[in-house]
Amino acid sequence: MSQFSYHWQLARRILREKGNRFAKPIIRLSVFGVSLGVVIMLIAIGVTSGYKQVIENKVVTMGQHIRISHYDHNYSFEQIPITLNDTLLNDIYSVPGVVSAQPFATKVGIIKTADQVEGIVLKGVDKAFDGRQFSRNLLEGDTLQLDDTVADNRIILSKRLADKLQIKVGDKVRTYFVQDPPRQRSFTLSGIYETGLPEYDTKFALVDLRHVQKLNDWDSTQVSGIEVLTRDYGMMDDVGSQLHNQIDINLKAETVKQIYPEIFDWIALFDTNVSVLLIITTCVCMITMMSIFFIIILEQTRLIGILKTLGMKTKHVVQTFLMVAGHTLVQGLLIGDLIGLGLGLVQQHFHLIKLNPDTYYVNYVPIEFHAGEVILLNIGVFVACMLVLVIPAWIISRKISPVSAVRFE
Repeated sequence: MSQFSYHWQLARRILREKGNRFAKPIIRLSVFGVSLGVVIMLIAIGVTSGYKQVIENKVVTMGQHIRISHYDHNYSFEQIPITLNDTLLNDIYSVPGVVSAQPFATKVGIIKTADQVEGIVLKGVDKAFDGRQFSRNLLEGDTLQLDDTVADNRIILSKRLADKLQIKVGDKVRTYFVQDPPRQRSFTLSGIYETGLPEYDTKFALVDLRHVQKLNDWDSTQVSGIEVLTRDYGMMDDVGSQLHNQIDINLKAETVKQIYPEIFDWIALFDTNVSVLLIITTCVCMITMMSIFFIIILEQTRLIGILKTLGMKTKHVVQTFLMVAGHTLVQGLLIGDLIGLGLGLVQQHFHLIKLNPDTYYVNYVPIEFHAGEVILLNIGVFVACMLVLVIPAWIISRKISPVSAVRFE
């Protein structure tokens, strides 16, 4: 039998020994404590990943990752137009990581019904607009049908605006624009969307780009800006910097983090809170394991003395008791994984825990697990807990002499 197998068999006998009347319930309690800690940590990282994923998807469906606009653009919706040409598009697509670029134009207006008036921002899009991606936000109706022939005379409103105006899909929507001379346009309500993000739901209505260009007295090459989609959300900052340096000096490239900092600052708080929670919970697991470790060693003092009398070296004694602790720790990790992942998957599929979308941007707690994060979490907790046991195990095992241990009661 190999030395490792011998130590493992001895560790299993210690764990199964019926005489451990005091240690047995403490071991079970430590398994419960580690399991509870793992459940808390899994839920925390799962909810954080879920929130990031949901917010990213919502932002991308409405505005992509990066916006290119005129350098003098001052965040109003009456923007200085830029010229859309092949040179600009080539500059954009020359940057690695760019997937698509879609032009847009905006116009501030008013929607008026028989007894309601609401301010809106018409956002004009063309056939480059990803209707399939946007359809994930549609609650009713269809997305726009955009081509190169005739301008689509339909409009898509948010649920919030449609409810305030008391209109439904298929109704006529009259819009008015305060300019010289004043103008009016009539659209048919094609669809109703909801993102849960007030920055979009309280303002934007989607129409054909050509309507906004006519209202702004622009030609077919003039647009408010270009929205750029990157291959991966993580590339957004790097691609944004490269685009800003690549395009003309009169233009600027801004990421959605820069355009809507309040949303992403709010999400960043999750990372800070989760980091603190992970550190605290890991420390609790470490203290739990140290407590049970000391109890096991104290209860097995006579055994340590006998083993040393028989010639076992201190390092081998340490290895044996670390195996005992490791076995207990692995049990806690596995049980915690099963419970945590199980609860997360139930929430992921059935959305049992609801939220107020006006406060949290979504109407349920989103949760998303990534295999890499789960594996790293388990490895991190295991390594941290085992490391804090090595030194006390070594000190205690060295200080226990065979004679005093055998006499120990």
